[in-house]
Amino acid sequence: MSRRLSLVLAAASMLALAGCADKKPADATPAATAKAAPTSVSAPIDFGPPQGEPIRAVLTSPPNVPPPIHRDYPAKVIVELEVIEKEMPISEGVTYTYWTFGGTVPGSFIRVRQGDTVEFHLKNAPDSKMPHNIDLHGVTGPGGGAASSFTAPGHESQFTFKALNQGIYVYHCATAPVGMHVANGMYGLILVEPPEGLPKVDHEFYVMQGDFYTTGKYREKGHQPFDMDKAIDENPTYVLFNGHEGALTGDKALTAKVGESVRLFIGNGGPNLVSSFHVIGEIFDRVQQEGGTHPQENVQTTLIPAGGAAIVEFHTDVPGSYVMVDHSIFRAFNKGAMAILKVDGPENKAIYSGKEVDSVYLGDRAEPNLKAVTVAAKAHAAGHLSKEEQIAAGKQLFTGTCSVCHQANGEGLPGVFPPLAKSDYLSKQDKNHLISIPLHGLTGKITVNGKDYDSVMPPMSQLTDDEVANLLTYVLNSWGNPGGQVSKEEVAKVRAQPAPAQTMEH
Repeated sequence: MSRRLSLVLAAASMLALAGCADKKPADATPAATAKAAPTSVSAPIDFGPPQGEPIRAVLTSPPNVPPPIHRDYPAKVIVELEVIEKEMPISEGVTYTYWTFGGTVPGSFIRVRQGDTVEFHLKNAPDSKMPHNIDLHGVTGPGGGAASSFTAPGHESQFTFKALNQGIYVYHCATAPVGMHVANGMYGLILVEPPEGLPKVDHEFYVMQGDFYTTGKYREKGHQPFDMDKAIDENPTYVLFNGHEGALTGDKALTAKVGESVRLFIGNGGPNLVSSFHVIGEIFDRVQQEGGTHPQENVQTTLIPAGGAAIVEFHTDVPGSYVMVDHSIFRAFNKGAMAILKVDGPENKAIYSGKEVDSVYLGDRAEPNLKAVTVAAKAHAAGHLSKEEQIAAGKQLFTGTCSVCHQANGEGLPGVFPPLAKSDYLSKQDKNHLISIPLHGLTGKITVNGKDYDSVMPPMSQLTDDEVANLLTYVLNSWGNPGGQVSKEEVAKVRAQPAPAQTMEH
């Protein structure tokens, strides 16, 4: 027999076997077929009609996750979600009008089981200004449900879908203009658990990134409207975890203990940017990239597309503050994409010698909160901002902006960075020159307290006028300096002038 004929016969035999395997008993039902299939599969499965009494879904606000599902049968699950338009802080002293699912950004976390039949109720609060709908990426059907859920203010829509595919899926509003609805915070996650459930871990957290577009610059105080031009240009003012700066830092940081396992459900609402998600000081044991079924292991940074999600898992070995960032790193330190997992427990010097991530690294987010900044912003808006309020706000901002070089005590680094404490340079210069230094930077040799320094002070143009005013007021009134006060209006005047030419100073 020729080699070619042998191959043909072998192929025919394999096809015949496959045909036999595909044949089902005449009385087989979809449910019976599903039960015969392996439970952990990537293909969509219909596990048959729902069994038992309907179940009302437990919905949780971020960063909380509903408890795992322990059912071994498909059920009818009722999900009730309300759209609420509300003004909330986006940063300290800054407010924004969010459009939300459930009153939070991201919206409520939804957890169902593969094979469940979901009866979805979408309500739109009577005081809403806009109609809304919902597109769930875990839905098989036109628009992911958007075609069936257009809801005017004060109304309710209902549709039903079967959760055929396991995984972690984004949901978002899809009412025109779609980008604006998403940019205002209208997104969340729905988890479709595999029938056997997910492996047990000690902690599950819900974290979702989004990019926001305001008319004012980063941290510019007061109420900030949405800026459509910035959104179209994909130039966000803020890139944030869980809707506002500081949502998961300071006294709101996530917590765990040494030796525990952590699972993060990470989403990216967009509307524009791709996230390079990274936890500084940890390596992901397991990542379900893009929410898919087959995991990757030992991952340092994982890409999460706009409108996508991932499940990352790791265990904690040593204590400390683990900083979560979008590793497009300016987004972390200059647009707000920073969160913290605080791990407590005994040190293990065999793994890491041990030193807590300090305030210089974390910046102003090392503080439990930035309450003094909020107080100063409200006082300025009311027209009675005092020097003491400026000093308190400036002190908190100094930690994250200036202390890395000038040190927390203002003494600088000998021969490298000039001191701010008891500085004769500060007393010799006029106010406009002092204001121009953080705005435009300072390069070249200067003499401070009789010693020469030749270094570079980079411009801090990202700071708002009130931030510059508060920082300078704090420095002028600290460490034995001469005192004085700088106003937001004075900073604005200097900012409007051309930058001075850099010259050597003595």
